[in-house]
Amino acid sequence: MNNKTFDSLGIGASLCRALAELDYTLPTPIQSRAIPDLLSGNDLLGVAQTGTGKTAAFSLPILEMLLADGVKAQSKRPKVLILAPTRELAGQIRDDISTYARHTRIRHACIFGGVNQNPQIKALAKGVEVLVATPGRLLDLVGNNFLALDEISHLVLDEADRLLDMGFIRDVRRIVRLLPSRRQSLLFSATMPREVSQLAEEILHRPVRIDVAPKKVTVDKIDQHMLMVDTAGKQGVLEKMLRDPEVTRAIVFTRTKHGANRVAKKLDRAGIAAEAIHGNKSQNARQRALEKFKSGDAWVLVATDIAARGIDIQGISHVINFELPHEPESYVHRIGRTARAGASGVAWSLVDPTEIKRLRAVERLTRVKLQPLDIEVAGLELPVMEADDSGRHDGRARSRSENGRETGSGKGTRRRRSRRRQPARSAAA
Repeated sequence: MNNKTFDSLGIGASLCRALAELDYTLPTPIQSRAIPDLLSGNDLLGVAQTGTGKTAAFSLPILEMLLADGVKAQSKRPKVLILAPTRELAGQIRDDISTYARHTRIRHACIFGGVNQNPQIKALAKGVEVLVATPGRLLDLVGNNFLALDEISHLVLDEADRLLDMGFIRDVRRIVRLLPSRRQSLLFSATMPREVSQLAEEILHRPVRIDVAPKKVTVDKIDQHMLMVDTAGKQGVLEKMLRDPEVTRAIVFTRTKHGANRVAKKLDRAGIAAEAIHGNKSQNARQRALEKFKSGDAWVLVATDIAARGIDIQGISHVINFELPHEPESYVHRIGRTARAGASGVAWSLVDPTEIKRLRAVERLTRVKLQPLDIEVAGLELPVMEADDSGRHDGRARSRSENGRETGSGKGTRRRRSRRRQPARSAAA
C-alpha cells in the first residue's frame, strides 16, 4: 500500500497546493519512484505507458528544482526542454505543467509546426523556463536564431518509441548535440525496442531505470471483443456497430491516414457524424476535429495511431479497431482511450483472416483472449473464427447466413442484436 504523499517525496508547498486543488492526494507508483531520484539529480530511464502518471512524475520534480534554483531564464534561452512526438501530446504536457505551476512564477511555452510561428517567437523572446516542443519546429526556430539551447539544464524525451516511429531520430540527435553536456536527462518510452535502447545509452548518464506496468485496464475495466470479418465487409459492420444506442462516443482506429479519411467520409455519407484526425491534417484542422468530438457535434473520431497517445477525452464509450495495428503495444494505447478516470469501457476489433497473427500477438501481450462478438448485419456474410481445444483461435472461418444463423456450431459466441440509433444522433440532427 502506498502511504507516501507528494510533500513527503520532496515536492514543496506551491506545487502541492495545485495538486490538492486537482484532488491529487497520493502519488502513482511511477511518481513515488521517480520523484526522489530526479530531485537527487539522477538521469532516468522510464518504461511506462500512457495513464501511469508519468507527466507529473517528471514535471513536478523539475518544477521543484527550478523553484529552488530561483534563476529566471534569459530571452530565447529556456532552462528545460521537453520533446514530444506530436502536437497533441506537446499541448497536453504544456497544459499539465501550466496547471501544476499555477501558484508559481515559472514561465512556459509550447512550440510545434502547422501554425503561425510568430506568437511562439514572441513567447521565447520574453523568456520561458520550460519549453515543450516537437522536434521539427524546434530546429526551425534554432536555425533562424529565435531560440538557443545552450542553457538547458533538464532534457525530457517523452514517448521516445513514438519519436522514432515517426522518423524523428535524426532530429533528436541533432537537438541533443546542441545541448550542454552537463544536464539532467530523462527518457520515457512505452516500449523498449533496440533503437530506443541505443538512444538511451547515447544521452543518459548512469540512469536510474524504472519499469512501471500499465494499469490492468485491459483486463478489469475494458470489455474486449473481436469480430472476424473480411476487409470488404468492415465498413458495413462498423456502421452497424456505431448505430448501437450504447455507443455514445467512439474512436475508430485505422492503420493509415488515407484509410482514416475514407472511413470518416463513408460514415458521414451514412448519416453518422464523424471527423478524421491524423498526421497529414493541419494543426487547425486537427484542433477543430477534436473540439467537435469533445462537444458532441461529431461523436465518432476516426484516427491513426498518432491519436492513440496524448489525447485524454472523458466519456469515450467505445474504441473500435477497424484494423489491428502492426505493433501489439499500440493496441493497448488505442483501447486505453476508453475506461478513463475509473469508468468502464468497450473495445471491439474487426479482424480480417489475414490479421490473425496480429490478433494472437495482442492476446499474448495483454494476456486476454478476445471473445467473439456475435452481430447480425443484413446482406453481409461474416466469417466467424473457430477455436481449437486449447481455446486459441485457429483462423478458420465459417460463414453466416443473412438471417444471422451460422452454418457451423455457435459455441463460444455471443448473439448481440443492434438497434438503430435514434435520429437525434445522426449528422443531420
